[in-house]
Amino acid sequence: MSLSRAPRRRSTSGALLLTAVTVAGVMTLTSCDDADGGSKSSGSAGGNYVVGKGGISTVAKGERDAAPKLDGATVDGKTLDTTELKGKVVVLNVWGSWCPPCRAEAPGFAKVSKELADAGKDVAFVGINTRDNSTQNATAFEESYGITYPSLYDPDGKLMLRFPKGTLNPQAIPSTIVLDKEGKIAARTLIAVSETQLRSMIDPLLAEQ
Repeated sequence: MSLSRAPRRRSTSGALLLTAVTVAGVMTLTSCDDADGGSKSSGSAGGNYVVGKGGISTVAKGERDAAPKLDGATVDGKTLDTTELKGKVVVLNVWGSWCPPCRAEAPGFAKVSKELADAGKDVAFVGINTRDNSTQNATAFEESYGITYPSLYDPDGKLMLRFPKGTLNPQAIPSTIVLDKEGKIAARTLIAVSETQLRSMIDPLLAEQ
């Protein structure tokens, strides 16, 4: 008697297929070493902004979002609340003493802020110092580059997270955000800026009626 050969069965358990997992968008801060930061547009003003030369994004008057309240202790031990600066154009600069691009742009910020103050312009500069473990390094940075305007001390980046999703928010170090006289977000750049670029963000807002 011959034994019938059982049909060969295909395994259904086979090799497991590996699939790519998409990570949901959680806002992360770009390292200051990322020279590509200025080209990113995620989380920005719902498409109502225009990116010009040098990666500067601007929003037309009437389409701007209100900036969040940024308040707390400053590097020099005082307190500051940016909502009290309404009526002025406010320049917010996110920086760290450890960041090479921040060091590169600092002399320009010191010069432009002083010149505008001496000219009596309605402009307030406010730094947001982040990822410095102590105020000593931040203070030394300010003294070294002649920064005379105040900087909020934000070592954990919590103030930066106050910007609403969908607005021109700071996503890199350095970042510069300029608010109009109504306290609304009008311009942003995610890279180090020159004096000329900085003035190009401020001057149109000073001229607004």
